[in-house]
Amino acid sequence: MAFKLNDISDNEGARKDRMRVGRGIGSGKGKTAARGQKGQKSREGVAIKGFEGGQMPLHMRLPKRGFNNPFGKDYAEVNLGMVQKFIDAKKLDAKKDIDHAALKAAGLARGGKDGVRLLGKGELTTKATFTVAGASKGAIEAVEKAGGKVEVIAAAQPESEKKSARTEANKASKKAGKKAG
Repeated sequence: MAFKLNDISDNEGARKDRMRVGRGIGSGKGKTAARGQKGQKSREGVAIKGFEGGQMPLHMRLPKRGFNNPFGKDYAEVNLGMVQKFIDAKKLDAKKDIDHAALKAAGLARGGKDGVRLLGKGELTTKATFTVAGASKGAIEAVEKAGGKVEVIAAAQPESEKKSARTEANKASKKAGKKAG
């Protein structure tokens, strides 16, 4: 039996026309167009997530936990063991000063908008100088034991402390001005 291109067709029932709703009561899907009756849910594009029919929703019944500190610092935490690994792999140069920029360039410090905090996990055998925003006691001891040095940069003063320092300075200058005059 030879096939001809004009004889080829789909199997019966393989392609189905889409349902045309709202086209008269005789179609079976007229009037409410299979959406039930009135109200918000019969309209298009409405999703009432978490609504429980006026009952207090589950996400509001459960207790709240945790706290987001608005003054918390965001440090990129780096362990000494990983620093040693990167030095051995020649991704970090121990002869140069190791700071946030160097660690970020090597791919060791991700994020940390307030700088890098050095932690003492792992072992450091190479002599290196670190300039970081913070370091644990153990990390400082380990770096100094290897013959290196850790320089901790003073963090920027918070705005509220700057403001109080300015007001105190202004008061002191006013008092000095009155005594002179």
